[in-house]
Amino acid sequence: MRFLAIGAFIILSILISPLYGQNILSKEDALAIALEKNFGIQVSKNNLEISKNNSSILNSGFLPSVSLNGGSNLTTSNSEIAFPGQFIEDGSPRTNLNLDNQESQRFNGGVNLNYTLFDGMGRRFTYKILKEQYALSELQLRETIEFTIIQLYSVYFNVAQLTESKSIFKQALEVSKERQLRAESAFKFGQANKLVVLNAQVDVTNDSISVLEITQQLDNAKRDLNLLLSQSMDNQYSVSTQVNFVPEIQLVEMLKTPQANNVSLLKQKQNAQINSYDIKVSQSGYLPSIGLIGSYGWNLNQSPASAFFPGTNNNSFSMSLGANLSWSLFDGGRAFTRVKNAKIAVENQKIITAEIQLTFERDLSNAIQSFKNAKQIYSIQKKQVETGTYNFERSQAQYNLGSITAIEFRQAQINLRNAQNKRTLAKYQVKLAELTLLQLCGQLLNISL
Repeated sequence: MRFLAIGAFIILSILISPLYGQNILSKEDALAIALEKNFGIQVSKNNLEISKNNSSILNSGFLPSVSLNGGSNLTTSNSEIAFPGQFIEDGSPRTNLNLDNQESQRFNGGVNLNYTLFDGMGRRFTYKILKEQYALSELQLRETIEFTIIQLYSVYFNVAQLTESKSIFKQALEVSKERQLRAESAFKFGQANKLVVLNAQVDVTNDSISVLEITQQLDNAKRDLNLLLSQSMDNQYSVSTQVNFVPEIQLVEMLKTPQANNVSLLKQKQNAQINSYDIKVSQSGYLPSIGLIGSYGWNLNQSPASAFFPGTNNNSFSMSLGANLSWSLFDGGRAFTRVKNAKIAVENQKIITAEIQLTFERDLSNAIQSFKNAKQIYSIQKKQVETGTYNFERSQAQYNLGSITAIEFRQAQINLRNAQNKRTLAKYQVKLAELTLLQLCGQLLNISL
C-alpha cells in the first residue's frame, strides 16, 4: 500500500506551521493545518499506533513467559521447657529451661519459565489477524485523511467562489454608481427626467445590498473554514481562486483500474481476510496444547537452637524442567459452535463484499457522469460569459449614446453578472467532482491538487 503521500502531508504539516499568521491561505497551507489539527486524523493515528503495538511479536504469544518469585518468613518465639522428675548430679531437681526471643527465618526465591510449544496453530493465526488489523488501521487512517481533504476543499472552494462573487458584485456596483452619476448629470442639464435618476439610485441600492449579503456569506464561510482548521474565528485571510485540473489523459489512465486502490474495497478485503483467519483460530480448539515448564529455586531455613539441638542453617538450590500436554477431547461443543459461527461470518463477508462492490460501481458511474456534466456546464458558462460580456459592452455603448433605455442596459448588466457567477460556481463544481472521482479511484493522495 502506498502511504508515501500521507507521510509527505504530515511532514509538510510540521514544516508549514509558521505560516498560520499570513494573510494568504493557499490550498497547501490549509491542507497542512488540517492534517495537523484535525481531531479525526489524530484519533486515527493513535488507533494506528495501537494496532502497531498489538501486531508486535511481544503480543503474539510466541515468546515464553518468565516470572520471578520470592519470599521471607520471620518467626519469634518464647518458650519454657520443664523437666519433671529429673535431677541434676547433686540430687536437686532440674530447673526449667527458658528460651526467649528465639528467631526462625525462612527465605526463598525462584525463576519460573513457561513456554507453549504448540497450541493447535491458534496463536499463529491470531498473530496473522493482528497483522491484518494493523493493515486495516492504515486504511482507516487513509480513509480519514481522504474524507478530511474532500471536506476541507469543499469549504475552501466555497470561500474562493464567494470571494470571486463578491468581486463580481462590487464591479456591478461600480457600474451602477457610474450610471447614477451620468443620470444625475443629465438631469442637471435637462437631458433626462427625474425617473431616470431614481431608477439609477434604486439599482445602486440593490447592488449595495447584494454586496453586503455576499460579504456576510463570505465571512460565514471563512468562519466555517476556521472551524475546520481549529483556528480562531477572528482569523482573517484571503484564499487562492486559482484551480488546477488533472490532465484528462491522467484521469483516463486512473479509470482503467479504479477498484485496485479504492479504500472501501481494500478495507472490506482486509475484513474478509480477518474472518477467514477466525476459522483457523476456532479450529485450534480441536488440537492439543503442548508446553514446557522450568524453574530454578533457592531456599534458606535458619532455625534457632532448642533444648536438645543446636541451631541450623539449611541452604538449598533446586532446578526442574518438564513438559505438559493438554487435549480437550470434548468441551461440550463450544469449539464446534465457534467454528460454525466463524464460517457463517465468512459467508456474511462475501455478501458484504458483493454489496460494497455494487455500491462502488454505482458511485463510480455517478461520479464519472457528474464530472462530465460539470465540465460541460463549465464550458457552456464560459461561453455564456463571453456572450454576456459582448452584449454588455455593446449595451453600455448604446446606452451612452442614448440608443437604448436604462432598463435594457440594466438587464444586460444583470445577465453578465449572473453569467459570471454561474461560471465561477461551475469552475469549483468541476474541481469538487474531480476530487470525488479521484477519491473513488484511490488516487486522491497521489495527485498534486
